[in-house]
Amino acid sequence: MKGKGTIIVTIGAMIALLVCVMLMQFRTIEETDIEALETMRETELRAELSSWKTKYEEASKLLEETKAKISEYEQTMANNEESSKLLKEELNQAMIKLGKTDVTGSGIVVTLKDNDMAYIDAYDLYKLVNELRLAGAEAISINDIRITAMTDIKWIANGLIRIDSSPVTSPYVIKAIGDQTYLESGLTLKTYGYMDYVIKSNDKTGVIERQDNITIKASTVDMTFEYAEEVKKQ
Repeated sequence: MKGKGTIIVTIGAMIALLVCVMLMQFRTIEETDIEALETMRETELRAELSSWKTKYEEASKLLEETKAKISEYEQTMANNEESSKLLKEELNQAMIKLGKTDVTGSGIVVTLKDNDMAYIDAYDLYKLVNELRLAGAEAISINDIRITAMTDIKWIANGLIRIDSSPVTSPYVIKAIGDQTYLESGLTLKTYGYMDYVIKSNDKTGVIERQDNITIKASTVDMTFEYAEEVKKQ
C-alpha cells in the first residue's frame, strides 16, 4: 500500500507541474499588449504576430502533450490498482489452499462413529478425505482440525487416532465445503461408494448431512520447509 501511495503522489505532482507550465504559456499569450501592436510598424507587427503564432502553437502542442500524459498516468494508476487487486485475489486463493485462513460456505458434514462391532480407523479417515477431494471439496476438517496437503493421519490404538500432533476420538465429524450434490453423490454410490464399501460393509457407522453454513477454521500447523528449496531460475 505504501508503494501504491508513492506512485499516486508522484503522478499527481507530475500532472500539476505539466498543468502549471501549460497555464504559463497561455498567460504569456493573454498578457500580449494589443494596443502596442497597433502602433508598431508593419515589419515589426509581422514579426510580433509570427512570434505570437509560434507561442500559440507551442501552447497548443503542450496542451495536447499534457492531455496525453494525464491519460497515460490515469492508465498507469488503473493498471496499478488492477494489478494490486489481482495479486490480492491470488494471495487469498493461495492462503485458502494452504489452509491458512478461516473459510465458510455450503457443503456436507459426515459423522463417523465407533460401535460395538468395529472402530473407525485412520484408513477410514484418510480414504474419506481423498474421496472428498476427488469430488471437488475446497476445504476439509476433521473434528475442527483443518486438513491440508501436509496433514498426517495416523492410527495410535483402538479408538484413538492422531491428526498431525492432535489426538482425536469418536465421533469423527468431517466437514467439507463444496458442491453438495457432487460431494454427497461421490460418497453414496451403491456398492462401490465410500459409505457402502468402506463403512457399512465393515459394520461401521456413518451418516451424511447437507449444511449451508459450514465454517472451517484455519490450520495452526507450521508449514515451514526444512529441506525443500525453491529452484533458482538461471
